[in-house]
Amino acid sequence: MRQLWARACAARRPSGDRGMSTAEYAIGTLAAVALAAVLYKVVNSGPVGHQMQQLIERALRGSF
Repeated sequence: MRQLWARACAARRPSGDRGMSTAEYAIGTLAAVALAAVLYKVVNSGPVGHQMQQLIERALRGSF
């Protein structure tokens, strides 16, 4: 039982690996680019773009 407990504790200890490997960076970058592309499409769509334009115009016309 003690050996099992010692193995479980050893498995939980942080290893020397910290941070992401190159493959993980590539996947993370790909995910960020995909998210940016989706957001770009949404923001540049007709209804959303019109609403954003109205919001900006309203903010610029506001009194300070």
